[in-house]
Amino acid sequence: MDFLRRRKGSPRDNDDYNDDDDVASTSNVHKSRKPPNTAFRQQRLKAWQPILTPKSVIPLLILLAVIFTPLGIAIIYTTYNVQELTVDYSNCHSASGDFESIPSSYVGYHFKHKNVNPDFKWKIQNETSNDELVQTCVIQFNLPRDLDPPLFLYYRLTNFFQNHRKYVDSYDLEQLSGHAVKDKDVTDTCEPLKHRRIGNSDKLIYPCGLIANSYFNDTISSPVLLNTKSGEDNQTYMFTDKDISWPSDRQHKFKMTTYNPDDIVPPPNWDKMFPNGYTKENLPNLNEWEHLQNWMRTAALPSFFKLYGKNTTEVMTSGTYQISIELNYPVTIFGGTKSIVISTNSIFGGRNMSLGIIYIIIAIVCLVLGVGFLLQYLIKPRKLGEHNYLQDSNNMGNQEAANFREQL
Repeated sequence: MDFLRRRKGSPRDNDDYNDDDDVASTSNVHKSRKPPNTAFRQQRLKAWQPILTPKSVIPLLILLAVIFTPLGIAIIYTTYNVQELTVDYSNCHSASGDFESIPSSYVGYHFKHKNVNPDFKWKIQNETSNDELVQTCVIQFNLPRDLDPPLFLYYRLTNFFQNHRKYVDSYDLEQLSGHAVKDKDVTDTCEPLKHRRIGNSDKLIYPCGLIANSYFNDTISSPVLLNTKSGEDNQTYMFTDKDISWPSDRQHKFKMTTYNPDDIVPPPNWDKMFPNGYTKENLPNLNEWEHLQNWMRTAALPSFFKLYGKNTTEVMTSGTYQISIELNYPVTIFGGTKSIVISTNSIFGGRNMSLGIIYIIIAIVCLVLGVGFLLQYLIKPRKLGEHNYLQDSNNMGNQEAANFREQL
């Protein structure tokens, strides 16, 4: 019977078969999970383990205070000299048809000379174009002094979260790079703005995604210097929209598309810019559309500035200026505001005092801690490595040991 239970060709058919050989072969194929005995695997790499003693910590804290204090003062002084003016025009649509003073809560300014008042005013102009109401906010302000170049024109949005995870990923890089990406190859992160129903068919949106669809489309004109003297023409201080985006975006990321205009449609919020869809004449060249490039470089915080124009050569002379803004971008739907900002700059950028204040705060904290540790070391010095400060549960009473274990 034992012979019948053996399979044909089994090693047990051989007379030389030994059970010990089977056990040995099994042990030979077994692999140990123990890490190799190397410095990296056994965590024996050499490392610097500094001992924080009073003689090393106190001088370090005082040194940091000495370094950070002049840096903070220099940053604050430099950014304080940046001159700017800001107008929040979110509620300009409710203004009257005649110029009226803008509420002080909607304006802000900073100039080198004190006791100046730019005297901001606004009005709303309502017109009808293609049976649609077009509202234009006209803002006047008195510039009290000349502003030296370079000057920058920004728009500012608040409570707009460009840092949302799905929003940040909602674009197709191949589309932006100029490739005629097929429908099936367009990334799904563009959903729900990947297709639009046109007639009886779905057409691909170009450029697809949430970022492009939410593009800031208020039209801001360059400020015009109003000449009060009769016979003189008004002068326009030109803000150019060239070279305002990142060079890498212009050179590598955004290119003219190779799509056929009949195969694509603009995003829904672009219908006012492209009322009849795309044609060969109006198909946008993303490589030259720097306002869109700046918009699609998403901001990290819900309140942010985007560069709209700049002038690096001309002085903006004092006088009364007027800016017209065509209102297309709603902000009440997300509870935000929109503003225009005209500003000079410094080596640290625009007027932002936060960095200098942080340096000063760090310097004060380091100085207070350094002086406090120094007084503690002088009044009641502690012997380095004194064992009385070490707790040993073996030398405690039973109750103390129990309390010690509970604390652990």
